[in-house]
Order: sequence, then C-alpha cells, then structure tokens
Amino acid sequence: MAVENNRRQLFDSRALSEAVSRIARQIVDYYMPGGKANPAFFLVGIQHQGVPLAKRIADEILKINGNRVVVGKLDISMYRDDVGLRSGLPLIRETEIPFNMEQADVLLVDDVLSSGRTIRAALDALTDYGRPHSIKLAVMVDRGDVEFPIRADYVGFTLENVPADRKILVDFAEVDNGSDGIFERDWKKE
Repeated sequence: MAVENNRRQLFDSRALSEAVSRIARQIVDYYMPGGKANPAFFLVGIQHQGVPLAKRIADEILKINGNRVVVGKLDISMYRDDVGLRSGLPLIRETEIPFNMEQADVLLVDDVLSSGRTIRAALDALTDYGRPHSIKLAVMVDRGDVEFPIRADYVGFTLENVPADRKILVDFAEVDNGSDGIFERDWKKE
C-alpha cells in the first residue's frame, strides 16, 4: 500500500472493479431474477462520485444479463444540513432524473457512507421528484460511523475503526485524472 501526497491506498483498481461486479450481481439477483428486465428499476448517482459508480454498475448489469438500466444524477448541495455553515458557496451540479419517479424502484448510489448526512439529504432531494415505490442504497465503501439510522443495502467494502481524522476517498478514472482506487488521507475541511 503506497503512501503518496498524504494519501494511503487501501484498494487498487482491480479490487474496485471486482467490487463493482459483485454489487452488480447482487442487484441483478434482487431486481432482475432470472435475468428479466425490470422497467421500473433505476439507478441515481449522487453528485459527484456517486455518478461514475452508478454508471459502472449499470455497465456491469448490461454485461451480466443484457439489460440496460437508466442512470440519473442527483445534486444535493441545497439539501445539506451544513449549507449555511460552510465558508464558501456550495458548488451546484446537474440533477437529471430521466424517468418517472412515481412507483419506481430506485437504487441511490454514492461512493462512501460515512455519517449518513449525505444520504439523508439525498432522500429529501429525491422525493421532491416524486414518490418512488422503494429506495435502496449502494455504496463502494461503508466506513461504519453513521450518525443517522441509515444503512447501505449493497456495499463494495466495509471499513472498521477508521479514525475520525481520516477521510476515505474513491477515485474513478473518468473524473479523477485517469486513476482508480480507494484511499485514505488526513481529513481537511472543504
């Protein structure tokens, strides 16, 4: 495990790819038994790092059973409970929900489950678009220190005893300068 720029690599690109495949197989088993398409099932990636993860899961589902899953994007910037506490203005990203939320089975996707505050905000934002039949959660990393009664249904990696002063980062090649991996580094307020 290399240490570079105050970042220690926990998992490499191969491990990340294997975790995406494992998550996708579990999703297919639950939402598409027998390989049948589920036209009411959609993925929604939380901006920023949840979007590439959701796209990778959708690509893997397509490889597994040939079913193409629609992927949406959700910005939660204005739903966060710290929006007025941060020193700068929030960076607003695109929200794109390209399906009817009413009675949909939605899989919310994010990179790291930490306190649960991001997911709580995402639930508020998502339900502003309609009333889905169900919402489940997939994350690449569950660091196990939630402050809200929130749990992930699909998890790539579970980390235990991560010190509070360490941040877990998931890098995806398509948005992080061509590299994949899971890292930890000193926590710095952003």
